[in-house]
Parts: sequence; C-alpha cells; structure tokens
Amino acid sequence: PRRWYGGAIGQLGFDGNINTGLTLRTIRIHKGIAEVRAGATLLFDSDPPAEEAETQLKASALLDAIRRPTPAPSAKTDNGIPAFLSEGRNKRVLLVDHQDSFVHTLANYIRQTGAEVVTIRSNPQQVGLEEGEIDRLAKQYGEFSMALLSPGPGNPNDFQVPKTIEFLEKRRIPIFGVCLGLQGMIEKYGGKLGILPVPMHGKPSVVQIKGDREKGIFSDLPEEIMCGRYHSLYCQEMPADLQVTAQTADGCIMAIRHKTLPVAAVQFHPESILTAPGCGVRMLANALQYLTY
Repeated sequence: PRRWYGGAIGQLGFDGNINTGLTLRTIRIHKGIAEVRAGATLLFDSDPPAEEAETQLKASALLDAIRRPTPAPSAKTDNGIPAFLSEGRNKRVLLVDHQDSFVHTLANYIRQTGAEVVTIRSNPQQVGLEEGEIDRLAKQYGEFSMALLSPGPGNPNDFQVPKTIEFLEKRRIPIFGVCLGLQGMIEKYGGKLGILPVPMHGKPSVVQIKGDREKGIFSDLPEEIMCGRYHSLYCQEMPADLQVTAQTADGCIMAIRHKTLPVAAVQFHPESILTAPGCGVRMLANALQYLTY
C-alpha cells in the first residue's frame, strides 16, 4: 500500500496567499529512520525494467544524500552561495500559470535564484491574461524583470498564449517559455505545430545544445543534457524570426530564441526530476541574466 504516497501540505496566509507542496517523493523521518515512497507510472508502452529505474530516480534525493560525495567547489559569492544562484536578486518574475502541475516547481526554481515570483493563472478559452492585469500587478508589486510562460494542457490557443506574448512585448518584458510557452512562441511568430507520432509524456531524452551557449540560457552547461519531456505537440515549421538552440538526435526542436528580442523557450521541462540535476535551475538563472532589453 502507498500509505502517505500522495497528498499535500500547505498554509493559508492572512494576506490571502496560499503556499502548498505535494508530498510526492517527500522524505519522512520517523524514529530515526528516513523513508521515501516512490512509484512508477503504468503507460501503454511501459517497460518493467524502465519503470523500476524510474522508482529509483524518484527516490534519488534521499539516495543522493546518502551516497553522493561532496561536490567540487564552484564560483561563490561572498556569502558562500554559488554565483549563478544570485542572478535573481532584486528581480521580479511574472509567472503565467497555464494550469499545469509543474507550476509550483518552476516557481521554486525561480526563487532559488533569489528572484521574487508573482503568479497569475491563465484561463482557458479566454484571453490568457487580460492586458490590464499586467499593469495592475506591476503597480502592486513593481516592474517585472521577466515573464515565465508555464507548461499547460491542450494547445497554445486554448490559453491565448500568442496574445499574452503580444501584451508582454508591448511592455518590453523579456519572456522565457516552457513547453506550452515554446509552442505559443512558434504560433505567435508564424510557425506551425504538429503532433508527434508517439507522445513523449514523462520520457527522458538527450538534448543536443546548438546555440545560446555564449551569454544565453545554456551558458556554462554541457553540450548534451538529459531532459524530461511531457508533450505531444512539437514545432513542425520554424518561423523566420526564431532560431533553434537545442534539439534531439532525431531533430525534434527542444529550444528556441528570438533573433532580435529577449525571448527564448524550451520544449522540455527544466524543473522535471528527469532533467539532469542542477541544469534546470541554471537555465532559469541564465534566462534572468541574459534575457534583457
């Protein structure tokens, strides 16, 4: 039995805010013993050895704490924090929530860089963001250094993602997109989306970095990165205004950047446990540093 495998814990603030976290892959310490419960997912193409490996991957936080050696020292700031984890200091990010289960993790990754996160939920079948909402939030919290377009179900037009991008461009707010965010950029700038022959939901792939390694979202990262994919739509035709910065071995586009504007996106999920440890936070820190007008 899974017992406490699923669930959530959180708090409701007197200021109206809510802060919650899933108990999936949470470590429980009871009578001096640390325990983590991890399970695989049964899909139409499930492979038993791969599912067993997935359970070990999901328990990796606990296993790494026990087994992993102390990492080599990296560039530090004066307070001992890795330098790239200070890129968000004194910055504010507008997180557009397209109703995806990864949104809280994305917000956490952004906060790890030192940035403040302001989240607004986009409603399907309506304008994703009412144009005036951006101005209202900026007046309430302060100007935004970047907007983060989250993953989400369906297709970009379900949430009017291209229209949201248009509103953000008018206000000269740099944009970084994840999954649905990338797909919205493809459609906004005149490209075309297609449907993969086999959905890539919860599948890891090696992503080959083709650009943005010099003062871009892939700065100081390897030329190949294992990344978690959760999508069935993909970029079938690239718009002229965008360039490919990463792809899989079979040519599926995994990252893009606008040729003249501070606009970039990835198709994979940097915040997924399937993405190489440390790489996702680094990409978001790089986005905060290098996507500027």
